[in-house]
Amino acid sequence: MPAYRGRFAPSPTGALHLGSAAAALFCAAAVRREGGTLVLRMEDIDRPRVVPGAAEAILDDLAWLGLRWDESAELGGPFAPYVQSERLALYEAAIDDLAARGLVYYCDCSRAEIARVASAPHAGEEGPRYPGTCRPFGMQQRDFRRPPAVRLAVPDDDRAIVTIHDRVLGTYTEHVGAVTGDFVLRRGDGVFAYQLAVVVDDLHMQITDVVRGADLASSSARQILLAKLLRGTPPTFAHVPLLVADDGSRLAKRDKLMALRDHRAAGSDPRALVRAIARAYGHDLGDTDAPLDALAETLDWSRLPRASVRVSAILAHA
Repeated sequence: MPAYRGRFAPSPTGALHLGSAAAALFCAAAVRREGGTLVLRMEDIDRPRVVPGAAEAILDDLAWLGLRWDESAELGGPFAPYVQSERLALYEAAIDDLAARGLVYYCDCSRAEIARVASAPHAGEEGPRYPGTCRPFGMQQRDFRRPPAVRLAVPDDDRAIVTIHDRVLGTYTEHVGAVTGDFVLRRGDGVFAYQLAVVVDDLHMQITDVVRGADLASSSARQILLAKLLRGTPPTFAHVPLLVADDGSRLAKRDKLMALRDHRAAGSDPRALVRAIARAYGHDLGDTDAPLDALAETLDWSRLPRASVRVSAILAHA
């Protein structure tokens, strides 16, 4: 079996919030339990959304929380660079590889055109699903109506049926073609899609296990399929339940005490915050002064709740 390699990959689009901190803590605890390597990767591929100084602030927040990593942009490592915007050549090479095998194609359809098809009678209920309008043209150059995106031609055979073994959500199967259809790998403006970049990065960095928020669980099937089409072994996933308001509504980063920097500014004890997060997610660590060590020792994925976690469950004990 390959050595355990986990990664935490925040996007520097704002302050690190409690929900992301929970995913980071369980990721770090799993790495520590397995005696593995923790990789810190910045996912800054969508440059217009990047907030100046956010990456540095995230690093400071993680260090304040007690997390330490083994490979990063600052520390270096065997799979540098660890910043997505510096890895564009790898994403282009992946598309070239897929193109050589007829697995991608240019698409100049507009969002409005796709939405009209998705809203037609008998369309699926899973949301806009691309109907494959441009698929017959492949990668041939033609008179494009707008700068074309590049889409994955999801295989029509059993390769599109993906079984996900999730440490938290359990085992389930999805048909990628039926759920999303042919999805975008590079947008018309030239920006590589998250689905491509994260898969290429995980394969290149030999990531074996991914711990992340449950809002990304819907990406698992696409990413597993794409990893296999790129002749790689996809990582195992564990999706940490989302943090929500007490009425069940989605929290915003601007909500009071959602950002770690708010707790730092208030003079909070980071060890108490780690214990509070762990407790809200099914792991009571008592009054230990080494909560990350304790979480690593007691980590049990079956104890994490399947439902979302109320933010008051953390704030009441932080």
